[in-house]
Amino acid sequence: MKDEQLFEVADLILAVARHINAAKEANAESGTPLEGAVMRFVDRHPGTTVNAAAEATQMISSNVSRAVRGLENKGLLRREADPDDARRVRLYPTPKAAENLQRLRDTWSDLLDGTLTDAEELGTLITALQRIETRLVARSRGTG
Repeated sequence: MKDEQLFEVADLILAVARHINAAKEANAESGTPLEGAVMRFVDRHPGTTVNAAAEATQMISSNVSRAVRGLENKGLLRREADPDDARRVRLYPTPKAAENLQRLRDTWSDLLDGTLTDAEELGTLITALQRIETRLVARSRGTG
C-alpha cells in the first residue's frame, strides 16, 4: 500500500509539474531543463560556484558549465572572479534574471490561484514538499 501511495505522490507531482512548466513557456524566458535547474540554484544561492551547483543539481560539472554558458549568453547569469581566489568563479543572477523570475512568480501564482484556498493546507503542502526535496538531496549525497 505504501509503495502505491508513494508512486501516486510522484506521479501527481509530475502531472502538476507538466502544467506548471507549460504555463512558464508563455510568459518567462526559459531554456533547457538543465539551465532551469542551474538558474533555480543560483537564484537561491547567489555567489555559488559551478561545482556547488553541480553537486546540488546532481549533474556533472561539464554539463553545468554548458548550462552556465547558455544562461550567460541569454543575459540571465553573470560570472565574477572570487575576491579571495581568482581561480574560482562565482555565479550571480542578473537584473534580467530577476525580472524573469518575477514574471515566473506571477505566472505560476496566477496558474495556481484558487487551487488551494486554505492557508493552512497551503502551508502544509509547502512544508511537505520542502521536506521531500531536502531528504532527496541528503539521500543523493549519502547523508540521509
